[in-house]
Amino acid sequence: MAALFITEDEVRDLLDMETAIEVVEQAFVALAEGTAENVPRARAFAPGPFFLHTMSATADYLGVSGWKNYSSRPGYVEFLVGLYSIETGKLIALIEADYLGQLRTGAASGVATDYMARPDSKVVGVFGTGKQARTQLKAVCETRKINYVEVYSRNDENRRRFADEMSELCNTEVEPVHAPDTAATEKDIVITATGSSAPVFDGRVLDEGTHLNVVGSNFLQKAEIDVTTVRRADVIACDSIAQCQLEAGDFSAALTEHAIDWPLMHELSAIVTGRNTGRPQKDSVTLFKSTGLAIEDVALAAKLVDLATKERIGKPLPF
Repeated sequence: MAALFITEDEVRDLLDMETAIEVVEQAFVALAEGTAENVPRARAFAPGPFFLHTMSATADYLGVSGWKNYSSRPGYVEFLVGLYSIETGKLIALIEADYLGQLRTGAASGVATDYMARPDSKVVGVFGTGKQARTQLKAVCETRKINYVEVYSRNDENRRRFADEMSELCNTEVEPVHAPDTAATEKDIVITATGSSAPVFDGRVLDEGTHLNVVGSNFLQKAEIDVTTVRRADVIACDSIAQCQLEAGDFSAALTEHAIDWPLMHELSAIVTGRNTGRPQKDSVTLFKSTGLAIEDVALAAKLVDLATKERIGKPLPF
């Protein structure tokens, strides 16, 4: 049987955030149980600058394995996921994966929010107005009954557009704010999904009990949050500690200042399966650091293939 080619538009048609959160949660369970393996991202560089980013995973619980590769240079990025049968070793599908990556990153934060944020969380602050910020907020609104959101970015037009679009998409009130610390003050949940290389707010303004989903930085030279924020976190969870050690610039300064150490952090998979607690007390500050895992892409790709087969969507590849 020929492998399927699934386009960006078909990914959008087949997958929604509710399904993505369910699939990604099961992927973290599989990581904890040893029926899945994630290989951290590696990057190859050429002048330009050009990067080829490569990551892979096996999902024995689904009978598949796969990779995500994406190329990037200024002004252009291209994402692909390849999915293979573990039983036969054959290619099952090739998938355009820009939106898939946005969806899986949002879904991972949705899982973290479900296990780490206060159940009565209602107010959210968002930093960033790009593609990742949209799926982050959508995922949080899937897991908590959010009734008010404030969004900050440096561009006033972008934050106003984001507020209008996300108010409708999430069926809640989203308001743009003009000062970064405003978006982090008196919030139950704070989302950072920016391209900033420096902290976007002062950690001293966070309320007790806040949960943070920290997404934007996956380079050691970049940090969206300051050392104060890391110090205030009673629980820090990573999607993968191994990948965070390679990429999580958000922790670099705090590690240098001995404000935190890797053995004190948790894997999200351990929290999902109850080996560690995501929220010790109501007033605990909790932090989830997302770097984006291949196992999330692979699990969602497997779901996509199942849905595409049932709906007879996707074109066969000529090999």
